[in-house]
Amino acid sequence: MIDAIAWKFQTGSQWVHLPEKYGNRRGICNRLRMWAVDGTWERVFTALMAQADADEDLDRAVSVDSTIVRAHQHAAGARKKGTRPASRTTTPSAAPAAG
Repeated sequence: MIDAIAWKFQTGSQWVHLPEKYGNRRGICNRLRMWAVDGTWERVFTALMAQADADEDLDRAVSVDSTIVRAHQHAAGARKKGTRPASRTTTPSAAPAAG
């Protein structure tokens, strides 16, 4: 279960791509969500921090915020599939050349 959750977050992949060796992806996803809601992850982090502090192995703690949202490429202004608009041809101006 923990390996599956670690794989998911290390790869940044979607749950649907979870290798079969980890088991039922829906069950793992639901367990992750339940553990987040009931405070399990906070208790694990607190216990690990206390253990590292007791071992005098604690240099610093880094908190990573997971609120980064990636926009789809089309939302970011990428060209959509389909025919490309014809390029505009340039025509010489009627004004006399500067000289």
